[in-house]
Amino acid sequence: MATMNISLPDDLRAFADAQVHAHLYASSSEYVRELIRRDRETSVVREAVLEGMRSGEGSRMDADYFDGLRASVRDAS
Repeated sequence: MATMNISLPDDLRAFADAQVHAHLYASSSEYVRELIRRDRETSVVREAVLEGMRSGEGSRMDADYFDGLRASVRDAS
């Protein structure tokens, strides 16, 4: 595992320490790793949304659309 040292202003360090204790993280390192994991997951979701937006015009999903889906499921059974 690689090591990374960061510098924090006193108020952010105090906040991080409080989060470690309040949420029972084993250490401030574990807290920071969790924040990075969450940010990575958010980035994956954000990219999927942007990819969908770039893919072009979507189809209309109204009552008729869902009625058609239900009918195709019934027909497949």
